[in-house]
Amino acid sequence: MNPTSHVTLRWPLVIGGALVLLALGAGLAFVAMRPASATMGPGPSGTATSSSAAAPTVTEDGVSGPRREASITLTPDAMKRAGIVVAPVTSGSGTALLRLPGVVEPNAYKQVIVTPIVGGRVTRVLVELGQSVRRGQPMAEIFSPDLAEAETRFVSARAELEAHERELQRTQKLAEIGAASRQELEMLHAAHTAKLTALDSARARLELLGLSASSINSLGPGKDLSAITTVPAPIAGIVTERAANAGLNVDTAAKLFTVVDLSTVWVVADVYETDLSRVRVGTPATVTTKAFPDVALSGRVSYIDPQVHPETRTVKVRVEVPNARQELRLGMFADVSIETAGDASTTRIPRAAVQHVGDRTVVYVADPQQPGRFIQREVRTREGTGNDVTIVSGLQAGDSIVTDGSFSVRAEQDRVGMTPDTISQVQDAKVIVAEQGFEPAKLTVRAGTRMRITFLRTTDKTCAKEVVFPSLNIRSPLPLNQPVAIQFTPKIAGEIGFVCGMNMLHGTIVVE
Repeated sequence: MNPTSHVTLRWPLVIGGALVLLALGAGLAFVAMRPASATMGPGPSGTATSSSAAAPTVTEDGVSGPRREASITLTPDAMKRAGIVVAPVTSGSGTALLRLPGVVEPNAYKQVIVTPIVGGRVTRVLVELGQSVRRGQPMAEIFSPDLAEAETRFVSARAELEAHERELQRTQKLAEIGAASRQELEMLHAAHTAKLTALDSARARLELLGLSASSINSLGPGKDLSAITTVPAPIAGIVTERAANAGLNVDTAAKLFTVVDLSTVWVVADVYETDLSRVRVGTPATVTTKAFPDVALSGRVSYIDPQVHPETRTVKVRVEVPNARQELRLGMFADVSIETAGDASTTRIPRAAVQHVGDRTVVYVADPQQPGRFIQREVRTREGTGNDVTIVSGLQAGDSIVTDGSFSVRAEQDRVGMTPDTISQVQDAKVIVAEQGFEPAKLTVRAGTRMRITFLRTTDKTCAKEVVFPSLNIRSPLPLNQPVAIQFTPKIAGEIGFVCGMNMLHGTIVVE
């Protein structure tokens, strides 16, 4: 009989081996399926899909990842119906416009306050408020006792001089025949000089009181003396203030009228400290008003205030504008467009390509890899010239964007509900890191909403080379002109502070 081998298997070992094999199979299946689930293919024609942008994101866990932006894909027929035109972004040197609000003010060099040259009582007012006057035109008449006294003194001095001259002539004849001494003649000559000086002084007094030479020469004994003097217009212009009325007693310091020459006016505007380097004395400017929208007046910057207003951080800039037809009225609000020199290489796009989505300014960039697909990209702009705007950041020369029909692209994107907020389910905010600090320095978010703040440092003249959220234990460097996104989800209401790396610049997030 052959020996027989028996193998005995225990049920616990069998069950354990089966579980191990099942775990290995599940792991292999997860690894095999992961790449397919992590990739999003293009959506159907006319629907929006998600795409990645270049801005890195730092979360409250310290994990970095790409920021996702919205995109939309349109069929060729849909593009044709919407009139979509795609063109490359161009760059070049040129000028940019700095738009400022301003107020029309009088030219202070051509504004004169009219005061009387003699005290007295106003008897007549010869001009009205708002009336145009010529230089030298009488504006008011004043009865002045001082003038009457000065006229009397002049008449008396001239009479005494004439009588003394007759006596001097008689004495000279007597001295010639020896009937008068030489000493008497010399005394009369000295007295004559004194009388002549007194007359000249009285004449000068009358001239200072406003009498003309012909009026002074007509004065004499037996003639009526006039105590009425006129107040002439010192310049040609418009009467903008009138304080004189008949019966008003005035002195030489009293303000009777204000006359302004409105052939040129000043438009005073406020320039922010950050834009001050773009403005120079002599820079061309254009002034328009809502009252006359079709009238554009050309002028130049004539003065820049050396002081910065401490509260608004603005500087007063004065633009002198010709106003021959007097379209500009004093106190009128005006729009000032100052032509500033552009950069050596300036990126410009058509104004029609720019759309405003919420608080963001965006354009739609054509995807070179997939025709008909357009990616929404946030940009920073400043005013350009004509129908162009200047791009500060977000685009570069060579990018292809939607120039005509961008509104249709945005409308289709809104229709399907694909925006950066709906894709990423976060609240977006942007903070510019400038020389003065964080702009804006205060943000608001609801508790439980994921917050994404994109920081962009635009200058080296700042201590904010990195940003720190002390309460969230987040610290991230801020490279120059490179956006950095910080993500976190506040749980409770309160305030979350953020500072620069040197703890000198501060910002606050209010959680509601």
